[in-house]
Amino acid sequence: MPNMVVLNQAGKELHEISLNPEVFGIEPNQQVIFDAIVMQRASMRQGTHDVKNRREVSGGGRKPYRQKGTGNARQGSTRAPQWRGGGIVFGPTPRSYATKLNRKVRRLALKSVLSEKVISNDMIVVDKFELAAPKTKDMVQIIDNIKATNKTLFVVSGEEDYENAYLSVRNIDTMMMLTADKINVYDIVNANKIVFTEAAVKCVEEVLG
Repeated sequence: MPNMVVLNQAGKELHEISLNPEVFGIEPNQQVIFDAIVMQRASMRQGTHDVKNRREVSGGGRKPYRQKGTGNARQGSTRAPQWRGGGIVFGPTPRSYATKLNRKVRRLALKSVLSEKVISNDMIVVDKFELAAPKTKDMVQIIDNIKATNKTLFVVSGEEDYENAYLSVRNIDTMMMLTADKINVYDIVNANKIVFTEAAVKCVEEVLG
């Protein structure tokens, strides 16, 4: 059963907590992680690209010249693809790139990336984030104290008072804060470190355990 030392905002060790081995202690499944990231990246694509085919371009209502006697190939419209200003053949049209993964597979992917962070010692647990006012300077000091200065994802519980911390983190390019119900495989993998509050750990364990 993996254990984790809980820090306070000053970086002092408070106590240890036991992590649920079914969530934070499984053997990571790399194929499932890959599939989940591909799904998320594909779903981010807008798919709004569009070209006009010969039905949609304007003009071309009549034959450019008569059928016979000119020595040219017969043409029915100047909007055919071979003409300048004509329609595009097999061009991109609006579509959704979204793909789906089974619920069990998505859950396994989340457990796998969380377990990877524990294995690589890139997960930190703090008791809470408590700021008197939104102040990035104070948040930077907390980040230094807990040694999370790399690209970091902060995870809090939706029931905590995290508003000031969120507003402070928002101004730091390499940092992101999410509530426990919004964590996803891509953001976890994209972060060098992940920092949970104690309450957020319990939320994740309740949902995935």
